[in-house]
Amino acid sequence: MEMTADQVAARLDDPTLVILDVRTPGEYAGAAGYPCDPRQGHIPGAVHVAVDELLGRSPDEVRAATGIAEGTEVVTYCHSGQRSAMAAEALRAAGYSVWNYPGSWHEWSRRTDLSAEV
Repeated sequence: MEMTADQVAARLDDPTLVILDVRTPGEYAGAAGYPCDPRQGHIPGAVHVAVDELLGRSPDEVRAATGIAEGTEVVTYCHSGQRSAMAAEALRAAGYSVWNYPGSWHEWSRRTDLSAEV
């Protein structure tokens, strides 16, 4: 299951959705990133858990790493949708209802109509 940028933007203030950034801590903080992106930072309100904390883990370990309550809807993103797709699979295996945002930060950073946080 996937979400578009517009679908994510429409739910920024939705308390039933957790936006999960699975990039590195530096990417999330806006201190590091890809030079192809016009802006650095993260989607407003996004929670950060690096993909490495989710892959190869048991469902209990994934739930502990995210701290997200069971039954919560989650949308994952990274830079270009690859890491977030892997994270989405780990989260699904842990029992979450998960969407992947394949455009991820690469798309979001280009859209001047979408806000960002650092």
